[in-house]
Amino acid sequence: MPAPLTDQLALAPTGDIAIACIGAAAMLGVLAMYFGTLLSIVRSDLTGGMKLVWVVFALMAPVLGSLLWYLVGRRDAQRRPVTV
Repeated sequence: MPAPLTDQLALAPTGDIAIACIGAAAMLGVLAMYFGTLLSIVRSDLTGGMKLVWVVFALMAPVLGSLLWYLVGRRDAQRRPVTV
């Protein structure tokens, strides 16, 4: 005879729920940083070729590319004079 349904269902311990919420928040943060990076690259004053290099790098290595853009590339883009 099968066990009652209440015996088969078990609630997740509170620790598992907290870890899942923290993981979901971290993933949302990484996604927000990634899309913010892509927008920042596209809106920068870099030439088309350098924008392409940064976008490809950000697409190939999302977390590392985003961090490097904010640490190195963004400052470099702000220092360049705009040529028309």
